[in-house]
Amino acid sequence: MSVQSKHFLNTPESLVLDSLEGLCTINPRLALEPQNKIIYTKPHDRSKVALVCGGGSGHEPAHASFVGEGMLTGAVCGLVFASPNPSQVKRGIELVDNDKGTVIIVKNYTGDVLNFGLAKEQYASIHPNKADRIKFVVVGDDVAVGRSQGAIVGRRGLAGTVLVYKIAGALANRGGSLNEVYNISQWIASNVVTIGVSLGHVHVPGTAPPTSHLSDSEFEIGMGIHNESGNRRVSPVPPLHNLIPHLLELLTSTTDHDRSFVPFQGKDDVVVLVNNLGGISELELSGVVAATRKALDACGFGTLRLLSGTFMTSLNMPGFSITLLRLPTEKEKSAPPATLILSLLDEKPDVPGWKWSSGSSPLPLPTQITPPYKQEADAAPLAKLKSLDSNAFLENIKRAAHGLITAEPDITRMDSIGGDGDCGLTLKAGAEGVLAKIDDGTINGDDVVRSMITIATVAEEAMGGTSGALYSIFFSGLAQGLQAQASSFANAEIWGKSLVLALAHLYIYTRARSPSRTLVDPLAAFIEVFQEKSFTSFSEAVKAAGVAAEETKNIEAKAGRSAYLESERLIADQVPDAGAWGIKTILESLQV
Repeated sequence: MSVQSKHFLNTPESLVLDSLEGLCTINPRLALEPQNKIIYTKPHDRSKVALVCGGGSGHEPAHASFVGEGMLTGAVCGLVFASPNPSQVKRGIELVDNDKGTVIIVKNYTGDVLNFGLAKEQYASIHPNKADRIKFVVVGDDVAVGRSQGAIVGRRGLAGTVLVYKIAGALANRGGSLNEVYNISQWIASNVVTIGVSLGHVHVPGTAPPTSHLSDSEFEIGMGIHNESGNRRVSPVPPLHNLIPHLLELLTSTTDHDRSFVPFQGKDDVVVLVNNLGGISELELSGVVAATRKALDACGFGTLRLLSGTFMTSLNMPGFSITLLRLPTEKEKSAPPATLILSLLDEKPDVPGWKWSSGSSPLPLPTQITPPYKQEADAAPLAKLKSLDSNAFLENIKRAAHGLITAEPDITRMDSIGGDGDCGLTLKAGAEGVLAKIDDGTINGDDVVRSMITIATVAEEAMGGTSGALYSIFFSGLAQGLQAQASSFANAEIWGKSLVLALAHLYIYTRARSPSRTLVDPLAAFIEVFQEKSFTSFSEAVKAAGVAAEETKNIEAKAGRSAYLESERLIADQVPDAGAWGIKTILESLQV
C-alpha cells in the first residue's frame, strides 16, 4: 500500500506544540508549558496521588488527551516518535508536585525508560525528602516479541498502557494511597497483553517519503507504535473470522513459552480493548469488535468489558490492536478484586481522549435470525406472464450479471475519479444477488413479473444507496408494466411498452434527464430508440445506449455523483459516468 506523505500543518517543527495548544483550547481545565511541551491540570488536588506519563508524540489521543480529573495529572511530550529529554520530564514532575506522591508510568521503549528514569533519579537527588514519594512503572504488553528475541529490551509498550492509566488514575482520584496506586498499576501492567496488525506504514511529517512499503495484498502482524515493522508479513489479507482467532492465540497461549507472558487459565474473565492505530474507518473497527467478541466466546472467555475506539495510535497507521486484560479470580488473594478493577475502569474521567463505554458486560450474541417479512395473505395475485424462451431469458440475465462482475474494476475506477468510488462494487453486489436468485429458482422464465419484482428486491437489499433505489424503482415499474399486459407471453412489444412505463416511473423520483451524465442517459436513449423502431430493433437501441454512455465523457454533470465535482477536469480526463457505464454493460451483454 502507498504511504500517505501529505499532511495538514504549519511546519513539521511546530506540529506538536500546535497540537497541544489546540488541546488546551478544547479543554480549558488544562495548562500548557510550551517550552517543555508539558500538559498538566491546573490547579491539581495536592491531596491526591499524581500520575505522570508521556513519550513521543504521534500516538494521540495518548498521552496528552488523557490528562484531566480521573485519569492523568500531567503528560510530557516529545517530538513525533521521540522521547522527551530528562529536563522536560523533571519539570513535569515539579509541575504536579503534591503532598501524597507521584507515579510515573511509561511504555517500555528504551528512550522513554531512560529519560523518564533519569528525570526521576535527578528529582529524587534534588529533593531527598520526596525520594520515597515517587514511583516508576514500566508497561510492556506486546506479545509479538518473544522472550528469546527481547531478552534484554523486553516487551514494547502498546495500547494496554492506556488501561494502566485509566485504572490507576481512577484509584488516585478516589484518594488511594501512593502504594495502592502503584501496586494496582503494577498488577494491571503484569496482566495485560496486546498484539497489533497493520496494512501499511506511515510517514512522519518533515521526513523524506519512505521508499518501501507493503504490497496491496500484504499486512503485518506485530506492529509497534513507532512505525517499526511487524515480526511477520502475511499475504493475502485474510477475512476477520480467520485473522482474529490467530491473534487471540498469540495473546493467550500458555503452551508457547516464548510468548506466554500472562497466566491465562482458560475461560478467564477479561477486559477487551480494540484500538484503532489511526487510519482505519469506524466501520471496519466495529467489524473487528464483532469478530473479536465471537472469537472470545468460541474460546470460552468471559468478556466483562469491551472498549473500542482510538486510544493509542501510530499517527494514521491503517491498522488496529487488540488488548486483553486478564481479571483475577477470587482465589488470587494478592491481586486486587476484579470488582474493584471493573469499577475503576467504569468511572467516567473528565478528559477529552477517553472513549465512551457502556460500563457493563456485552449482551449475549443473538442466536436466532428474525424471520423474513411475509406478504400479507390478502395481497392481490400477480399476473403470470411467461417468457417466449425461458432458457434464453435466464441466459440473458446471467450474461448481464457476469458482465457487471467483470466490469467492476473499470466501473470502480471511473467512480473513484468521478464519484464516491462505490458504483462498481454496488453493481457487482446486485449482480451476485441476481445470480443467487437464478440458482434458487426464484428468477425464472415461467414468471417474468415475479422475476422483475425479485430483481427489484435484490437491488434494494443487496445494492442499497442511490443506485440500488434507482434500479429497484425501475424494475418495480417494469413489473407493473408487465402486469398491465393482457397476454400470456412476454414478446418484444410487451417488454418495450413496459420499459417505457418503467422509465416514466423512474422520472417521478429523479430530476435527471438526458443529457445529465447519469445512468439515465443510456437508459433513456435505449428505450427511446427501441420505441421509435416499434420495439423491433434491439441492436440499434443498444448501440444508441452505448453512444450515450460514451458521450458522458463530454457532458457537464447536472445531477448524480459527479455534480459536486470539477466538470472541466472530468471532461479533460475523458472520464465517463460510472452509472451510465453500468447500464451500457448490462445492455451490451444481453442478446435477443
